[in-house]
Amino acid sequence: MPILHIEAFLIAITILTLTPGLDTALVIRNTTRGGEKDGFVTNVGICFGLFFHATLSAVGISLLLSQSPQLFQAVKMIGALYILYLGIQGLRHSFFASAKDPEKLGSQGSFKASRSFREGLLSNALNPKTAIFYLAFLPQFINPEYSAFMQSLLMAAIHFVIALCWQAFICRMIVAAKKRFDGGRTQLMMERLTGVVLIGLAVKLLMEK
Repeated sequence: MPILHIEAFLIAITILTLTPGLDTALVIRNTTRGGEKDGFVTNVGICFGLFFHATLSAVGISLLLSQSPQLFQAVKMIGALYILYLGIQGLRHSFFASAKDPEKLGSQGSFKASRSFREGLLSNALNPKTAIFYLAFLPQFINPEYSAFMQSLLMAAIHFVIALCWQAFICRMIVAAKKRFDGGRTQLMMERLTGVVLIGLAVKLLMEK
């Protein structure tokens, strides 16, 4: 195995994946919106974004982000505004649905695979913190005797599998919870909660220096 300290890498990346954050909030929101398929395709989009960041890290573009405050701020603002948009859309959908037809709150919303994948991919790809994390994290495990680019992609692939499995589990738990509890009220509460969380994350990103 060309990756150095593979055991340490697996432990660290698993802990990172299990830590709740933007990815978790987005998967919960979209699972609530359109069911397990919606959440899972969003999950796939998020995980494919990892290869984007691994590539940036490998070719050194992430270094430019870390050394150029203006560029970092620009990318950060674009990503934060997109997260803000997703949060507002979630709140808007929940209030609109409850006002229009309260009896249909528990029913599954429309599912569009392209939309779900795009939301997941963009939310991850436009997150400069992930780029900076990959820049700082991946080199710790690069074996100089092998291709840094291929090792970066391999570590992203490992992260992909772990994140995909964990967030798929989250999708299944959300669906199970909706079946067990009152569908309409549970969906309404979760949509509003995740909408508020996404908006909070966006505001936090925008206000950080």
